Amino acid sequence: MASAPSSTSELPRAGGTHLPDDARDLVKILVTGPFGVGKTTLIDSVSEIRPLHTEEHLTEASVPVDDLDGVREKETTTVAIDFGRISLSGGIVLYLFGTPGQERFRTLWDDISYGALGALVLVDSRRIDASFDVLGLVEEAGLPYAVAFNAFPDAPSHYTGEQLRTALDLQPGTPMVTCDARDGHSSVDALLALVQHLIDDRPAEAR
Repeated sequence: MASAPSSTSELPRAGGTHLPDDARDLVKILVTGPFGVGKTTLIDSVSEIRPLHTEEHLTEASVPVDDLDGVREKETTTVAIDFGRISLSGGIVLYLFGTPGQERFRTLWDDISYGALGALVLVDSRRIDASFDVLGLVEEAGLPYAVAFNAFPDAPSHYTGEQLRTALDLQPGTPMVTCDARDGHSSVDALLALVQHLIDDRPAEAR
């Protein structure tokens, strides 16, 4: 990555399969977070190719093992990965790997995270504590990351940025943004915050 990408004014058109001619930096990024936080939705909103999903319907058998507190309306869950791709300016192409959010799929974490350069951690401000385990996994893996609060319609608005940073025990340099995972432009902005963080985090001679 030679320089920071600039924000896109128009999202790529879905359905393309070929890499752009100027593609030169191919980057694996994790899109992670707790169950029901919007990972699949975010990848859907930005991917320039048809996204890959491994979603299955929730059943009665999952009730004892999946915590549905705060996401009672959810009917499906990712059981392996979500996958999408987005090309940014400057020849940067992000390969987005969405992780499952439940504890029972944690054994997949090492395989999915292998080779990733960074992670976008989605957080639901209505249930902050649900994000602690995922943040722990990202930090244990040594991955630079940015935090994006998904703007659910009934999300509390009275918390300050400093209160949220303290609640998640984030380092001062960790990017923290708000996004609407349903909106492609908003989701791209969250990814750009992560990409800029990855660029800034690299040694000067490698930028």
